[in-house]
Amino acid sequence: MNASRTRAFQALEAILRHRRGLEDALAQPSRDIDPGAAAAPDLDERDRAFVRLLVATTLRRLGQIDDVLTAFLATPLPPRAHRAQDVLRLGAAQLLFLDTPAHAAVDTAVELARELGLAAHLKLVNALLRRVSREGRDRVAGQDAERLNTPDWLWESWSTAYGEAICRQIATAHLAEAPLDISVKGDPAAWAGPLAADLLPTGTLRRRPGGSVERLPGFEEGAWWVQDAAAALPARLFGPLAGRRIADLCAAPGGKTAQLAAAGAEVTALDRSAARLDRLKRNLSRLGLEARVETADAAVWRPERPFDGILLDAPCSATGTLRRHPDAASLKRPDDVGRLVAAQSRLLAAAIDMTAPGGLVIYCTCSLQPEEGAAAIDAAIRSGAPVRRVPITPSEVAGLAELVTPDGDLRCLPCHLAEKGGMDGFFAARLERQ
Repeated sequence: MNASRTRAFQALEAILRHRRGLEDALAQPSRDIDPGAAAAPDLDERDRAFVRLLVATTLRRLGQIDDVLTAFLATPLPPRAHRAQDVLRLGAAQLLFLDTPAHAAVDTAVELARELGLAAHLKLVNALLRRVSREGRDRVAGQDAERLNTPDWLWESWSTAYGEAICRQIATAHLAEAPLDISVKGDPAAWAGPLAADLLPTGTLRRRPGGSVERLPGFEEGAWWVQDAAAALPARLFGPLAGRRIADLCAAPGGKTAQLAAAGAEVTALDRSAARLDRLKRNLSRLGLEARVETADAAVWRPERPFDGILLDAPCSATGTLRRHPDAASLKRPDDVGRLVAAQSRLLAAAIDMTAPGGLVIYCTCSLQPEEGAAAIDAAIRSGAPVRRVPITPSEVAGLAELVTPDGDLRCLPCHLAEKGGMDGFFAARLERQ
């Protein structure tokens, strides 16, 4: 069992110390970072699921965990003790949030510290985690979980943009593991039973998280693909798509490409990453769908003739996806947003340039930051871009009026549809080329 803790430690170290994403950190052995490190242990499906749960929980609850450990430490750990700190974090996550028996969490943490050569910290790990097992839950009961687990810069940004009450609701939504959302090629209602899923008002099917996606009914047959309910909305804003030439810029991994193709569009899927496009091609092949695939930078690539419509899911800070990607809270920085806004502006200008007069540009990001949403559209229009907003109506988003802003843009928050499990934070605007 400690092999799973070793893998969890390697992943957490890769994320927090080397700024690698969660999926990458879980997939790649730590020796890819440190050639002298021990090989990552091979794990069965059950242990891999435990590792993911442990690492994701540690990241999701990192503020609370660090608050408990800091309160119980006589003196702060020095910076050079970061490996011991991460062992303690994993142990505390099990004790406080995963209901791991105290003897198992403490003993495996001490064993892990010993394997890592942290002899000087063995007594500390043992004593501190035993105290966490006795007193930690009382400390947790008095914490402001939403505030502790949200970085200051995000809390301040969301409070300013949405008000503190909504900011707190967003942070509450981030504490829960996201459900599994599914887009179906055909009739969603027909697959609700076989997939043991609920049908959301938007047409997305929703299952409880966990288990192997590949083993679910309909996966091998290509009947559906995984896609968050919010991410499935922008492609629908084109209206009828049969026979229309649509480009999906920054297309990988391909959920929106699949939507467009399934709706009858002639799709060109463009992305800079050949590796990510390989995944898109595999998904399209499994689904029995077709698209022209181009490996290129959308900011400079141009088609032979303009498209009827462009879907631009621009690279962004992804702060709307913390339910699914809790690593983003630790990896993203305020200056990332400014850098990304500049790139988004270039891509939006290119998308407009590639669209035929009367055609539509759907601009979207999975960010909660206003700079990457409505402000980007306002800036483009002020600069003289030859577009006008075409307001989105509640009827286009299943009657969910709370998803539509006064300007007619789409703004999903993680706390929307909270009673059904929430949704990713997403922004979309619809522009008509003049």
